[in-house]
Amino acid sequence: MNVFKYVRGLADQLSGIKDHALFNKKNIPLDPMQDYLTVGEYHIGAEQQTPHGQPYTLIVYKDENDILHQALSSESSDKLEPEYVREFNPELERYRAFVNTKTGRRYIVEDYLDQFLQRTRRHIRQGKNSVNVSVITDTHFKDSNSMDFYGWNGLTHVKEFSYLDQSGILDLKLHLGDWIDGSDTGFLGESELIKLRDSFKSTDVPYMMIKGNHDENDKYDEHHDLKASFPENEFEKIMWPQMYAQKDVHYISRQHGVCYYDVDDVRFICVNTSDLPYHLDLQGHKKYDAKITLAVREDQIEEIIEILQQSSNKRIVLMSHANPINRKGSNALKYNGRSLHELLVAFNQREKGQMHSSRGIPPEFRLANDFDFTNIKNAHIIAYFCGHRHTEDQYRINGIQYILFNCSALMGSNHVLTTKYNKNWKRQIDHATEFAGYVVNIDLRRHCIQVFGYGAASKRRIFYI
Repeated sequence: MNVFKYVRGLADQLSGIKDHALFNKKNIPLDPMQDYLTVGEYHIGAEQQTPHGQPYTLIVYKDENDILHQALSSESSDKLEPEYVREFNPELERYRAFVNTKTGRRYIVEDYLDQFLQRTRRHIRQGKNSVNVSVITDTHFKDSNSMDFYGWNGLTHVKEFSYLDQSGILDLKLHLGDWIDGSDTGFLGESELIKLRDSFKSTDVPYMMIKGNHDENDKYDEHHDLKASFPENEFEKIMWPQMYAQKDVHYISRQHGVCYYDVDDVRFICVNTSDLPYHLDLQGHKKYDAKITLAVREDQIEEIIEILQQSSNKRIVLMSHANPINRKGSNALKYNGRSLHELLVAFNQREKGQMHSSRGIPPEFRLANDFDFTNIKNAHIIAYFCGHRHTEDQYRINGIQYILFNCSALMGSNHVLTTKYNKNWKRQIDHATEFAGYVVNIDLRRHCIQVFGYGAASKRRIFYI
């Protein structure tokens, strides 16, 4: 038994997959080491569900606040520092899950992800034009030790998501934005972005880092004096230089978050739906609140056009934080979401023309871009990936498959911001519903996209190209 055992119910019903090692009749996280509540030293092994069933020395001690801790040290090592640690949580009336002191990951989550990868491998074809991408979104890291909502768990989710890098099947990894909740002070928000960046970047797998509407830290500004807590381009300066510096990540400029990466005949293009001018009034207040003003602007559109005009013989997937249009085909951004979609349709139809803005749009968001896709050969935009909505959804409009991914951030059932989708998952800390992540397989030979989810996510969704 381990901490991820929970009631056999919703997840089984949705997936039809019974991962028996993760379920129990009681919705209570259990493991044998929960019983060690007396200070002392113990020799334990596989019977106590130790990591990989190996022998360990378990040290139980109290800190200066009289909180119980457990530390695991390998009996085959001379190291004095423990490999895994955890503390007793009075709110939960149990120990939390063990965390690896080196990686920051819970070993039970690594075991869970190993099972997820094993299940995923059974359904994907290896070879050219079978492309695998890991996806996480909306981690909402904030400086709070919350047991049922956003908090430090956001950083833990990114560290554990990066465990997938070691699988050997990934061609690319994506974070679709809202890295932070944006509700802490400016210097804390900056520190959080740095920690997330360093936990997400990889030397094994190319990666793309997309900006979300919370990543300007405007939530903190809203609840305080409204003065901007981030200077101009703070997210961009922290997150994008290392992304752009990767050898095979291509770009027109490094200004807007637009870049592209090719795997065989599949091209991935990043779009920034938090593309706003940084205007302050005399009191230091921002003219545009990034939380609620989702937009793409003319200069970014120009770069997207230039990339598309060089995309013959490609099947193209675009990615952004927010979806540009909704399932009714209406604008889902404050400015230019529908215009972006129409540009993509024009590409698929090999059209030539000029983009125009509707009346009443502020000058900063007006479009006047020329495009000419008449010379494009054997290319098609097949899909658009996005997060932001804290739900799973999908709709196909004008031949483009929009796929929405659920938030990794913990959304407890009793919070007003929790979406209906996440309420149905009954998400809890240290359970498999705590987080959410994905591996997406794009198989051009089979003409399909498969989305495999772990945690609070559908186990498998299939879309035909």
